[in-house]
Amino acid sequence: MTRPTLHLSWLLLLVLLCSTAAARDLPDFTVLVENYGPAVVNISTKQKMNSHPALRLPPGMPLPEFPEEGPWGDLFRHFFGKPGEMPEPQEREDARSLGSGFIIDSGGYILTNNHVVEGADEILVRLNDRRELVAKLIGADKRSDLALLKVEASGLPVVKFGKGDEIKVGEWVMAIGSPFGFDHSVSVGVVSALGRSLPSESYVPFIQTDVAINPGNSGGPLFNLDGEVIGINSQIYSRTGGFMGLSFAIPVDVALDVVAQIKDKGYVSRGWLGVLIQDVTRELAESFGMKRPAGALVAKVLKDGPAAKAGIEVGDVIIEFGGKTIDSSSDLPPVVGRSPVGTDTRVIVIRSGKRQTLNVRVEELPKDEELTLAEGKPGLSSDNRLNMTVTDLTAEQRKELGLERHGVLVQQVEQGPAQEAGIRRGDVLLKLNNVDVSNVAHFNKLMRELPAEKSVPVLVQRRSGPIFLALRLPK
Repeated sequence: MTRPTLHLSWLLLLVLLCSTAAARDLPDFTVLVENYGPAVVNISTKQKMNSHPALRLPPGMPLPEFPEEGPWGDLFRHFFGKPGEMPEPQEREDARSLGSGFIIDSGGYILTNNHVVEGADEILVRLNDRRELVAKLIGADKRSDLALLKVEASGLPVVKFGKGDEIKVGEWVMAIGSPFGFDHSVSVGVVSALGRSLPSESYVPFIQTDVAINPGNSGGPLFNLDGEVIGINSQIYSRTGGFMGLSFAIPVDVALDVVAQIKDKGYVSRGWLGVLIQDVTRELAESFGMKRPAGALVAKVLKDGPAAKAGIEVGDVIIEFGGKTIDSSSDLPPVVGRSPVGTDTRVIVIRSGKRQTLNVRVEELPKDEELTLAEGKPGLSSDNRLNMTVTDLTAEQRKELGLERHGVLVQQVEQGPAQEAGIRRGDVLLKLNNVDVSNVAHFNKLMRELPAEKSVPVLVQRRSGPIFLALRLPK
């Protein structure tokens, strides 16, 4: 062997040895999958839905005249029904959704995303050993997109939890789930960022990763290298519907707090400050006498809210809340939300270029419709038993219709009890079950109290005048 050939052989051997050493330095997830993979479950749901004829007229539009006899008459009756009658719903179909979850208690408690099981009539859980069990929904929280399920079983494999404050950007993480229905698929990556605020969820400081997450992964666990669950895979950012390198997980400490509250009282309460905030730009920081942009700028203080009672003013920049530094406006909602209701908390603000310390008593975050009214926006309700959307009337609309203090405007009516009663888009709903409807929040309260399988009177205002209609809710 010539000397150059010998040198080349040694060089190739050295490269091979270095590559082998580098490969050994990469994390090995096989043990984690073996130990904790069995605690990950596949979740499918069934939802009963009414199927209607292919052709439907817009709400309130009268059925056109059509020939009674002959093939054309048969065709119109097939799609639209008889004149003056609503088309009958056809066969009921099952709508299925698919997601993931994981067992947090050997007695059968399972954690998943709320959007995986929302609206389900039946929830099926498939375990790693191929068993299928029917799960009961113990409770759910829309704001954090978490749901707690329970199956009747014992001795189930469980996960262990990590600590949210020990998560570091750049550390290796692993997800297990059922993307596109492929059970127990494993994908790995690193933590890309912490404390991400998304437009849809201001109370959750998301963990951003580059782990491949696709439809069906929702509700599955995000593990660290110690086999601890540090997050619940929830959302992706995508322009195609598939994974594009940005996925978001709910931090474990947020999830455990939600689970504890659901088990303890059946619902989740959050702290509320009662302000509308925005980011501090470089120009705004200079105008407020601040050395750099930081904190949450108070753009509005809601009347009678905790902030108003504590003396917080419009133009204040909140830089610390409860001992935690507020670097940007997105930092404030999660910190306030996790503050115990009824506690006195120290708040540091920048006012007129000077630091001031205030004490605020944290109150419970109101319901969505109550919060909307507190913010001075017209309320809106679309998720209700009547299958219609209503909104609060503006001052101009009340003046035009000659109404003083009550009534809500019907914006949309879908197939359901409201449409069957004859309620139309543009109606102003004045009374529900003989009670004056004040606003959307009041409407929601009255609607929840309506009896099933019993006709109740509804008074609506139309251009032609007021009219009573009979509304009947199914069982």
